[in-house]
Amino acid sequence: MKDLVWDEILSVGVDEIDEDHRKLVNLFNILNHAVVDEESPDYLAAILAELINCTAWHFSHEERLMLKHRYQGFEEHRAEHEELIQSARALQQGILRANQPMVDEHIEFLERWLTEHILTADLRLGSYLSQVM
Repeated sequence: MKDLVWDEILSVGVDEIDEDHRKLVNLFNILNHAVVDEESPDYLAAILAELINCTAWHFSHEERLMLKHRYQGFEEHRAEHEELIQSARALQQGILRANQPMVDEHIEFLERWLTEHILTADLRLGSYLSQVM
């Protein structure tokens, strides 16, 4: 599986959100390489936990900005955040319970999990914030 490459397509036009997204893309790529290199399950679990924790922090950051700038789509966006974190934690728990290594299917899920949110909900938010900040 190839790396995610940060480029203008993933930019939402708000520097602080884009910086968070760059960090998440970097963590995803670290995890991707660890899977390809068949790193230990403990190492993979640690990277996945870091990716989920950093994503949860990032979502809190976005939600603070939405509240500060009275974003009309706040409730819907926050609900999507909650669903995304729940799905990542379910994946994490499934891997831990099965005591199996992460595989390409998990990486593909996480790639979609990360990029689809950025390219839909976050682009709408970025467009709004660019006008009001």
